[in-house]
Amino acid sequence: MAFTAIPVGFVAGLFGIGGGLITVPFLYYIFSSLGIDQQYLMHLAVGTSFAIIIPTSIVSVLTHHKFKAVDFDIVKSYGIYVILGVIIGTIFAASLKTKSLVLFFSIIIFFLGIYLLLLKEKDANAIIKIKLHLKIILGILVGFISAPMGIGGAIMNVPILKFFGYSINKAIGSAAAIGFLIALFGAIGFLITGSFLKTNLPLSVGFLNVPAFLIFIPITTLMARLGARTVHKIDKNKISKYFGVFLLIIAIKFLLEYIKL
Repeated sequence: MAFTAIPVGFVAGLFGIGGGLITVPFLYYIFSSLGIDQQYLMHLAVGTSFAIIIPTSIVSVLTHHKFKAVDFDIVKSYGIYVILGVIIGTIFAASLKTKSLVLFFSIIIFFLGIYLLLLKEKDANAIIKIKLHLKIILGILVGFISAPMGIGGAIMNVPILKFFGYSINKAIGSAAAIGFLIALFGAIGFLITGSFLKTNLPLSVGFLNVPAFLIFIPITTLMARLGARTVHKIDKNKISKYFGVFLLIIAIKFLLEYIKL
């Protein structure tokens, strides 16, 4: 857990993601090796991942904010619909069959990765106003997909904000802030659903594992600060390309998971 927390925190700060894409698979294997009830393994990994993302994303957002890279207006106006999507996704997560969702997720992430690789960073970014209907559709979709997967949604929100004219730094900083909202409501949702199902998992509250949370937090928060500082020292064009490659790797990983399911 301690070794896993180091790259999770750094990548979380660097790309504005919560780190759930790395945390969830690792927690799944760790909990599996500890002999935890197979029926609730994934739920516990996802719920715990959300809990870990909360403090990690706070540190990440505060660091990005120092570099004036967080647009709190978009976080408020778009984030409310993301929260709605998370609530719906969390309710369905307890019994959701994720195979089709994993395939859909993989294809979307693959195209977003290609988009960022081909995209050229403009010297002056003209932010296009996102219309209300697009905020509602994209927000609910991002929240709904993020909930069963234990992720902060930045792998979708960064390319979305880039499309609407945000610089890569501002897109990452703002996505980190939206990721905090996703994690907060996701963690609450998994805590409630786990308690409602009376799972009685060892050393856990609902679907949140307390020892994993306590081990990850000090390491991920420290590394998130380091990652967030690093991103502002890298050439903007390179960040977009690195993020694009990162998304393609994730897309391939999820396609392989889909084949296994």
